[in-house]
Amino acid sequence: MSKINVVCPHCLKINSIPKKDTYKVANCGSCKNSLLDTTPIELDNSSFDHVIVNSDIPVIVDFWAPWCGPCKMMAPIFNEVSQKYPLKALFVKVNTEEQQELGAKYGIRSIPTLIVYKESKEVKRVSGALDPLKLSELVNSNL
Repeated sequence: MSKINVVCPHCLKINSIPKKDTYKVANCGSCKNSLLDTTPIELDNSSFDHVIVNSDIPVIVDFWAPWCGPCKMMAPIFNEVSQKYPLKALFVKVNTEEQQELGAKYGIRSIPTLIVYKESKEVKRVSGALDPLKLSELVNSNL
């Protein structure tokens, strides 16, 4: 059976797990928390590259800021849609106010901006808030 590398949403350790269509249980070998937790994780300059490079599943990054109205509108949608993709996609957030160097490094000109990474490479970029259907379509088209 083939394996995939997934980054634990709790401790950020890399786990090699069997590739399956669905998972009933999958726990981190390091911290023992569930790898099925789909709550988006906040990344910073020190964790961003680690997560992007070590994740065999697509990583959906929401570049946002606390003062941004559309970002605030989209936050619950991002959280809600993430629940549909345990171990299929990893949802992460980058606060561009706190992580200005990441915003600059990835050329974030407007927020919210979503970037989809697969195999460590940017494969899709969308600026502006998305509704649940459009966000789901974005994720599904990159699985």
